Amino acid sequence: MRWRDMRDSGNVEDRESAGPSGGGFGGGGMKLGGVGLIVVVGISWLLGLNPLDVLMSLQGGDGSGAPTQVAPPPPSSTPGQRDETKEFVGRVLGDTEDTWTRLFERAGREYRPPTLVLFRGAVDSACGRAGSAVGPFYCSADSRVYLDRSFFEELSRRFGAPGEFARAYVIAHEIGHHVQNQLGITQKLAQERSRTSEARSNALSVLVELQADCLAGVWGHFAKERNLLDPGDVEAGLKAAAAIGDDTLQRAAGRHVSPESFTHGSSAQRVRWFRAGLDSGSVSQCNTFETARP
Repeated sequence: MRWRDMRDSGNVEDRESAGPSGGGFGGGGMKLGGVGLIVVVGISWLLGLNPLDVLMSLQGGDGSGAPTQVAPPPPSSTPGQRDETKEFVGRVLGDTEDTWTRLFERAGREYRPPTLVLFRGAVDSACGRAGSAVGPFYCSADSRVYLDRSFFEELSRRFGAPGEFARAYVIAHEIGHHVQNQLGITQKLAQERSRTSEARSNALSVLVELQADCLAGVWGHFAKERNLLDPGDVEAGLKAAAAIGDDTLQRAAGRHVSPESFTHGSSAQRVRWFRAGLDSGSVSQCNTFETARP
């Protein structure tokens, strides 16, 4: 992947040097609102984690009710040393900005790019406080993407999806959620989910995530069109999409596959929608809510 040929974005905020902050469970810890809870539960399923365990870790507790003291993580780079992770993230983000700015302009709209926050360990957002176990997430309340640096290591080691384009797919997926927010889809779905059954709410969550996969594919289509992808990159992206399907994650966690509990879609669904965006480069092909195809 020729990511060094992409434009570097100025919208990366590195909070790693500040380290995690705040109190522990039962005393000044994070209080999750509805949006924060949805983020935690949704991304917990993406990572194949127990949401209750994640909530406990976010609160800083160890199950005993006593606060857990978290030492600030060591910096990933020293002054003057090249921070390749930050550069990679910044350039992929910059390329998504260029792509979505052009596509929005064609539709007579203005694209307002998000800020991407890099952290390690824990981070505060308008959607609540999150630990590294939550994984990458987008918070519509502050229009920011949050990415723990260690997730890229997890993507390769734990999920078996190495490669630069697999990492870029993760970023582009979260940017897909920002595009949904810019188009008003996020707000409409939140209203519908608030007045529907749990089963229907889960089904809508799947459609939201599959659309973000398709939108990530739209970005990938134009990156490929501009010869920024190398042979094998698309396959790496598709492998990443398959690796984080709900059914694959549930099996890896030793659970029975429960489609009714899916929040992001099966591996086959995620691959199919990511490919739909990659092949077409068209947002109109990403209407998961209308077609709802498997």
